[in-house]
Amino acid sequence: MARAKKEAALTPEERLQAALVPDWEWPYKLPKNWCWTRIGNYVDYVTDYVANGSFASLKANVSIFKDENYALMVKTQDFANGFTKSLTYTDKHGYDFLSKSTLHGGELILSNIGSVGKVFRVPYFDRPMTLASNSVMVKCYNSRDYDWMYYFLLSPIGFEELKSITTGTAVPKFNKTDLKTIPLPVPPLAEQQRIVDRIESLFAKLDEAKEKAQAVVDSFETRKAAILHKAFTGELTAKWRRTHGLLLDTWKEVAADSLFEYVTSGSRGWAKYYDESGAVFIRMGNLDHGTIELDFSDIQHVKLPNKAEGQRSRIRKNDILISITADVGMVGLVRNDDFEGYINQHIALVRFQNPVQGRFMAWYLRSEYGQKDLLKNKRGGGKLGLGLDDIRDTPVPIVDDITATEIVDKVEEQLSVCDSIEKTVDTVLAQADAMRQSILKQAFEGTM
Repeated sequence: MARAKKEAALTPEERLQAALVPDWEWPYKLPKNWCWTRIGNYVDYVTDYVANGSFASLKANVSIFKDENYALMVKTQDFANGFTKSLTYTDKHGYDFLSKSTLHGGELILSNIGSVGKVFRVPYFDRPMTLASNSVMVKCYNSRDYDWMYYFLLSPIGFEELKSITTGTAVPKFNKTDLKTIPLPVPPLAEQQRIVDRIESLFAKLDEAKEKAQAVVDSFETRKAAILHKAFTGELTAKWRRTHGLLLDTWKEVAADSLFEYVTSGSRGWAKYYDESGAVFIRMGNLDHGTIELDFSDIQHVKLPNKAEGQRSRIRKNDILISITADVGMVGLVRNDDFEGYINQHIALVRFQNPVQGRFMAWYLRSEYGQKDLLKNKRGGGKLGLGLDDIRDTPVPIVDDITATEIVDKVEEQLSVCDSIEKTVDTVLAQADAMRQSILKQAFEGTM
C-alpha cells in the first residue's frame, strides 16, 4: 500500500524515468527509438508458489494428489511430456489458497531450480490451473507482451541474463525478485509486432526444414534394416553371385556352436581393478542396437594383477560381443586387437574357429533374421537375459569365406553411405538450431 501511494505521487515523467535502465547500466546500445527497462516494469507481475504463504501454511492448506482432482498443478516437467503423464492436482480449497499463482493460459513459466533457462507457455485448458513449486510465473498485460517476453527469454541474450542471476553449482537456482531486475530491450509497439512476426515467420521455415531433415534421419533405421535384409536374402550380392556361378541354395544353416572356438562371459568383481588408465573394460554402454561398431566415447579402464581370472575374457580381433542381460541382443564386433580389452559379466564373448566369419556373423546377428533366432530363447521374468547355451544353439548360415567377405563389404559400403548422409543431416539440424539463436540475438539487438 505504501509503495502504491509513493508511486502515485510521482509525475508521469518520474514514473517513466524510474522504469528505465540508466545508460551506464545498458548491456549494449540499442536503436534510437528503443529503450531499456526491467522485466519487473514491463510485465504485470512475477510470482511463484511460495508467494501464497509460508511453507507451514502451504503444507497445511494445499493437498497434492496424483489422481484427478479439482485443479491441475502445472509443473515444468509437464511440458516435456505434453501433459499426458505424472500430473499433479489439488482440491478446491488448495486452489483457492493458491490464488496468487492461478493460471488461465498464456502465462510464461520458467524453471528456476535445476534446469535454469527453460521457458514455457501455459496452454489454454478448459479447467482450473495453478502453479506448482520450483518455477516462476510471469504474467503480462497482453498477448503481444507475452510474445516479446517469451522470445527474449529464449534468446542467447535472455539466457545470459538468467545465468547472471543464478546461484549454486550443484543445484542452480534464481528467485523471482532477481528476475524482475533483468534489463529488457523494448522497441515501439509496432516495431515489436514486426519483429515478432519476422521471428515466427523465420522459425516456421526452420521448423519445416527440420521436419524434412528429421524425416530423413528417421528413415535411416528402415534403410539400414533393408540393406541387411537384402544381404541375408541374397539380393544384395545377386549380380556378384551370378557372375561367379554361386547359387543361394548353397548356403547352409547350422548351430552356431559348431563354428565356435570359444564362448564365455565376463567375470564379476572387476570394480576393484578400475583405474584412470590401463586396459579397456567393455560394458553394456559400449554396445548399441543400431550398429556393430563399439562405442568408446565413455571408456572405463582397468589395471589387472599379474594373475587375473579375467584373462579368459580378453578380447581379440574379430570377436563378437553380445549383451546378455537387461537390454539383450546388442551385437558388437572387435575390429582390431591393437589394444588390451576385457568384458564385464553382462556381455558374452564369441570367438569363431574361422576369424573371417567374425564380420559376417556379427552383421547376421544384427539383422532381423539373426535377432529373431538369437532372442527366441530370451529368458523372461523379472530379469531378462540370454544364457551362453542360448547363444550356442542359435542357428546361423554358413557360407564360404569369399562369399562372406563380399556380403560384408557390400553391407558396410552401403551403410557407410547412409552414415555419411546421416552426419550431413545432423549437421544441418545443428545449424538450424544455431540459426534460431542467431535470429533471436539479432531481434533483441535491434538489427533484424
